[in-house]
Amino acid sequence: MGEVNVVLGSGPLGTAVVNHLADQGVPVRVANLEGRADVPSGVQVVAADLSDPGQAKRACADAHVVYHCASPPYHLWAKLHPPLMEAAISGAAAAGAKLVFGDNLYAYGRVDGPITEDLPYQARGPNGSARTAIAEAVINGHLSGRVRATIGRGSDFFGPRCRLSAVGEQVFERALNRKRAQVLGNPDVPHSVTYIEDFARALVTLGENDHALGEVWHVPCAPAAPIRQFVDLIGHAAGHPTRLRVTPAWAIALAALRDPTLKAVREQLYQHQNPWVVDSSKFEKAFGWEATPLLDAVEATVAWFSKQEDKQEEMS
Repeated sequence: MGEVNVVLGSGPLGTAVVNHLADQGVPVRVANLEGRADVPSGVQVVAADLSDPGQAKRACADAHVVYHCASPPYHLWAKLHPPLMEAAISGAAAAGAKLVFGDNLYAYGRVDGPITEDLPYQARGPNGSARTAIAEAVINGHLSGRVRATIGRGSDFFGPRCRLSAVGEQVFERALNRKRAQVLGNPDVPHSVTYIEDFARALVTLGENDHALGEVWHVPCAPAAPIRQFVDLIGHAAGHPTRLRVTPAWAIALAALRDPTLKAVREQLYQHQNPWVVDSSKFEKAFGWEATPLLDAVEATVAWFSKQEDKQEEMS
């Protein structure tokens, strides 16, 4: 087993994990298709088709922990996630490394009441079924002795670099520009969101603790609040009132007839129409820390989006 920490994928979660590891001063390698990434000095970046087992094994060579944060295009999850996971497991296993998978909550399907790790998998639809399959592959791989692995799950995430999330640029960027924040479902029911920096810290925590292996963990989430209240916090941080606009379900259904991404979004609308409350107490009790207070996390996210606006103005 090596000493380098390997991060598969350089999207918002992968980048946050890289930054967290780099801040600790440990050796880090990040792998993506392009071989380029905005990462701290000293972090190695390699190009690899991470769905190819051979290339994944080379990317994971000498790894101590492999953090699987890579994700294909949203509408292609059902087709591309399973081979991506198989390659990640193969790469980690070949290196004798621990595998930490950054997952979401789709596998549970519709849930009444708090979302806990012991719920059965009842997902329907292509994306939910794909997330079930790859989560089962991770845990079965651990139980069979093929790879030492664990799963950290978060809800809709927000924070620096999180543009495409349900609480990404359509909420933050629009609110900062005094436009109506675009939201889904019912904005007046509680909905758990996950701060990307907490997600990254939690995955690293799981990678550092062997007693996390073989289990699913919900990463720390702040107490669930209605999205309307979440948008109000953005306004508080931005220093001006905010408004929101709800995209009606019928509009998504109509657009989904021609847009495969919106077809995939429609599959998960139930998460936004009813209470969606994540219980992360298992993690908090085991590892001794809780989520960043929601206002603090929102303020940091507003600061990041504001900085991007300033950069664009400087370039124009």
